[in-house]
Amino acid sequence: MPELICFRYNPGERRSGNAIIGTPVEAKYGVSHDQLLDAYKKAKERGAKRFGLHTMLASNELNYTYMVETARALLERIEWLSSQLDITFEFINIGGGLGIPYRPEDSALDIDSMAKEITALFETFKAHNGYMPKLYVESGRYMTGPHGALITTAINRKEIYRTYVGVDACMSALMRPGMYDAYHHITVLGKSGNEEVVDVAGSLCENNDKFAVQRSLPHAEDGDILIIHDTGAHGHAMGFNYNGKARPKELLLREDGSVELIRREETLEDLFATLNFEADSFNPAA
Repeated sequence: MPELICFRYNPGERRSGNAIIGTPVEAKYGVSHDQLLDAYKKAKERGAKRFGLHTMLASNELNYTYMVETARALLERIEWLSSQLDITFEFINIGGGLGIPYRPEDSALDIDSMAKEITALFETFKAHNGYMPKLYVESGRYMTGPHGALITTAINRKEIYRTYVGVDACMSALMRPGMYDAYHHITVLGKSGNEEVVDVAGSLCENNDKFAVQRSLPHAEDGDILIIHDTGAHGHAMGFNYNGKARPKELLLREDGSVELIRREETLEDLFATLNFEADSFNPAA
């Protein structure tokens, strides 16, 4: 039994989720509300001496008060658990979920107000309990999301029931639109105005391989550069090789204007590398 243990709390119907992560009742994650006390009781009986409590209930949340209420709920839980089991908690972890404004009209998360109100909750907790736990936040999207872009080239157009602009990237380099119907803003380099409504499609043999569906964009011709914004999180990290697609290179734009290659593009040799090994076989019946 480890000395330090932290359970993930699933509050069920006591909290709402959102479209990306689902409602807590439907989520596969976490210990239920009714199981929480018994979980920590058993952990303590088996030798755990240090404790934390974690949850994650929403993804890409722009309403800062949601995060404040999550912190409040966890502080209430650890106060109750402490009173029942005579333990203290080193930290609470309110998970990820800090959102970024993917759409130009979105307002940014009010991180200053969030910090001020959560700090007040911790001060109140300390006044009641004589100590203050640490606060952990998994803010990867908030830190990295706005600082990446997928740059792709228009390579064809198709006019059937809709107008399609085909590009040389595909969802193997950015899965979010296909998986979550997520919005990523797109600009056509050097062009402005919304001249036509199109689907921006990749080349995978999957109908959901689209970066935009019925999006108003400037007229894009073959050779035009399309910039798909805010791909610094859940972009390359969620990449895959379905249909034998090799993932693209990554370039770093430095503050002085220089550009550095920080990840080379994949090759067919990379894709076949796991097939290069010494033959090994066995007979299950032997």
